[in-house]
Amino acid sequence: MGFKSSLFTSLLMVGSAAAATTTAAAAASTVSVEPIIMKGTKFFYKNGTQFFIKGIAYQQDTGAAGTTTGSTYIDPLSNVTLCERDIPLMQKLETNVIRTYAIDPTADHSGCMALLQEAGIYVISDLSEPDLSINRDSPTWNTALFTRYKSVVDELGQYENVIGFFAGNEVTNNNTNTDASAYVKAAVRDVKAYINSTSSRWMGVGYAANDDDDIRDNMAHYFNCGDQDNAIDFWGYNIYEWCGENTFTGSGYSEVVSFFQNYSVPVFFAEYGCNEPDGAKGRIWEETTALYSSEMTDVIAGGIVYMYFEEANDYGLVSIVDDKASTMADYDTLSTVIAKVSPSSTAMSAYTPTNSPAACPAIGSAWQAADVLPPTPDNSTCDCMVKSLTCVPSDSLNSTGYAALFGSICGLDASACAGITANTSTGVYGAYVMCDATEQISYVLDAYYKNQNSDSSACDWNGQAQVVKASTAASSCSALLAAASSSNSYAATATAGSASTSTGSSSGSSTTSKSAAPSFSRSILTLGDLSVGLYVLVAMATGAGMLVL
Repeated sequence: MGFKSSLFTSLLMVGSAAAATTTAAAAASTVSVEPIIMKGTKFFYKNGTQFFIKGIAYQQDTGAAGTTTGSTYIDPLSNVTLCERDIPLMQKLETNVIRTYAIDPTADHSGCMALLQEAGIYVISDLSEPDLSINRDSPTWNTALFTRYKSVVDELGQYENVIGFFAGNEVTNNNTNTDASAYVKAAVRDVKAYINSTSSRWMGVGYAANDDDDIRDNMAHYFNCGDQDNAIDFWGYNIYEWCGENTFTGSGYSEVVSFFQNYSVPVFFAEYGCNEPDGAKGRIWEETTALYSSEMTDVIAGGIVYMYFEEANDYGLVSIVDDKASTMADYDTLSTVIAKVSPSSTAMSAYTPTNSPAACPAIGSAWQAADVLPPTPDNSTCDCMVKSLTCVPSDSLNSTGYAALFGSICGLDASACAGITANTSTGVYGAYVMCDATEQISYVLDAYYKNQNSDSSACDWNGQAQVVKASTAASSCSALLAAASSSNSYAATATAGSASTSTGSSSGSSTTSKSAAPSFSRSILTLGDLSVGLYVLVAMATGAGMLVL
């Protein structure tokens, strides 16, 4: 009897959860939203009314700038019960946009998205997740990342209350890692092209930047300059300059408006809400009043408050205890302030954009990313390359050994690594920088082997490599491999003056090059999650000889 009772209760719970999702999803069919579009520096509803972002960052366990403490994350749009709890509280703050930092593209978001749509709330989501993002210390734009980003577009793009996506969030955050921006801009280019080829409506792709004095101007110009098919659709600015009592001038907001008054796409605060000097409870939201005043609304399209959830960093509007939500003091203050703002708007029909894209920043010590971008990741090209190889990793080669092997091979023969080299300041990239690390080590092994006239000793590496018969490739591979070969030849030529080729076997000895040490960009090799650039640089600079023992 107890078992039957428990089973009946469980079935009721499952039925209730399913009913909630079904009810929420059904709402989408009865409540529609006007899709948001972009024109010049402004957002508009499709009906022509100007749209100002009144947003909240909405994701648990996420620090400012999207930082997390591990590889896991909580998808905020996959739990209908929690959305039912939180969305009414956001509505009371007149919220019309939420920003999410990571969603699971395999989860069902229909329930939460329907509830948001019913509440008139739109979504801007980051495309990355903790384990799949462009790493500023070892940046790359590869097939795994592009697959992840496309899957997020596919999942969220089906909902009309999605405005767009961030392809990066504070990836370049100081003047030592500006090269990483080339990979983020390549992601912008490719995601925009993917949306244009798969969606019947506009969804934007932008970038969220930090407020660093040394790079902020170059950052804004770089992502806006050049071919507009490669440029951002909107610029998000994570800014925490206005703290407590301040003024439009004293906070630096006047400088922000002055700088962006000639920008050619919409600009908004992707995060704002300084919690100094008294923590979240002391936030008085003077900056919110300024943000929607006539001093700013002609240039800045609104902003997103950081953040909904109260956590250890003390930026929350709402405290969650035992899954119950309680509003905090700064929630109540924000509610009062936001109710009083009334931004003056422009009708789309009366607005003619006049601003032009920025000029690209000059390459130098302060900026290391050219507007010639890394190639579009293409699984077919990588697959074709692997099938064409005759020297490949043996079963005994573990991924933990890749870094040392890359260093050894590239130290002996720089030309064997031309296909995976990258120089962001010159815009020279090998064709296979987009492939994963296993595909890249396979390419390097084979290139070295062929450069040694297919000597069997050149495909050994202490048992880590083996000679095989090339697989039968699809007929389409010929054109792909020819194009890749051309790119690699150019990459080899472009770097030939800075590295020399040595000859020798892979069995345990080498000859040492007498040429000068090579000069590559910081990101000499783009190898997915493997940070081997420095290792390889040392190997090549010493003439090579760092063989696997």
